[in-house]
Amino acid sequence: MKNITILGSTGSIGVSTLDIVSSHPDRFRIIALTAGKNLELFAAQIRKFTPRIAAVASPEDIPRLTELCHGIDVTITGGVEGLTAAATADEADMVVAAIVGAAGLVPTAAAIRAGKDIALANKEILVTAGHLFMDLVARFGVRLFPVDSEHSAVFQSMEGHRSEDIHQIILTASGGPFLNTPADRLSTVTVADALNHPNWAMGKKISIDSATMMNKGLEVIEAHWLFNTPVEKIQVNIHPQSIIHSMVEYIDGSVMAQLGSPDMKAPIAYALAYPERITTGVKPLDLTTMSGLTFHNPDFTKFPCLQLAYRAMAAGESMPAVMNAANEIAVAEFLVGGCSFTNIAEIIERTMDAHVSHDLRSIDEVLAADRWGRETARQISREMVH
Repeated sequence: MKNITILGSTGSIGVSTLDIVSSHPDRFRIIALTAGKNLELFAAQIRKFTPRIAAVASPEDIPRLTELCHGIDVTITGGVEGLTAAATADEADMVVAAIVGAAGLVPTAAAIRAGKDIALANKEILVTAGHLFMDLVARFGVRLFPVDSEHSAVFQSMEGHRSEDIHQIILTASGGPFLNTPADRLSTVTVADALNHPNWAMGKKISIDSATMMNKGLEVIEAHWLFNTPVEKIQVNIHPQSIIHSMVEYIDGSVMAQLGSPDMKAPIAYALAYPERITTGVKPLDLTTMSGLTFHNPDFTKFPCLQLAYRAMAAGESMPAVMNAANEIAVAEFLVGGCSFTNIAEIIERTMDAHVSHDLRSIDEVLAADRWGRETARQISREMVH
């Protein structure tokens, strides 16, 4: 029996993780759950999975959650301290880090220090503080299992092979909802258009990141840290069918790929049960029904966010944290109608232009860079509006 904590249980990854747990009650038990604002769903999860600890991101939501969970034997807490208590719960063997954005930094770092294995679904953790987190993983001797479909595919394609034999990592990208939209029309696309991903069912923030291709840029940085591979050896291929989730090319010319239906339950289950494989309910592939699998290079001019991510990684130090912070603000502005779709990249680029990159030696310094990036991006957004 593996005891699990989920940081971000009401998001798409959290919900899918609980589906896996529910399907395998003999293998997994929930010890702690955390969530943001979806208190009704959170209360339903608490009632079903009976965690020992339940934490909400905002302490002001504790009374309402307490009311919704009347009669349930659970410790309800909140804020950073509450999230950290959930992440470090004694009984937990593994923590699924699925909180969206930089908010997952502190509790995930605490989980590593507490000796918990990590199933990582929050790419921003490695984007903003990659060297610090990989140092923590090594120091405390925990395992880090990727949950992103692309990084899980790379992880699986590396199994049984030597890392020194890798020629390059190839991350695949669907191209999002605007793959075939002319560049001159992108300034007028709506939020609904951007959220309408052709292949994946995801949360709002990650759906917008997919539409701008910033998601793939973040994944490039994450892959650099996860697999200790130079960024120049990490390529992106557009693969609209989303069947091959990523590939690894070796020095002998061989390419190992992982294929599957576009469903996050498969990589989640692999992380939870590693090295075993378990049933997931994911629809099996029938390759005979497919007309073809296609690949091409990304258009960096049409999707400048991808290029900005490569630029941030080249600058290194605090620049990826600032870029990520600016992206979170720009996406939030777009979702509420505060800027256009193409303004997202402009806000990020102007924030990066205003930043002088510097070394980050602690999580507190990462959080300071994140705050600077957010404040600067907000100011730039206000200036653009006026």
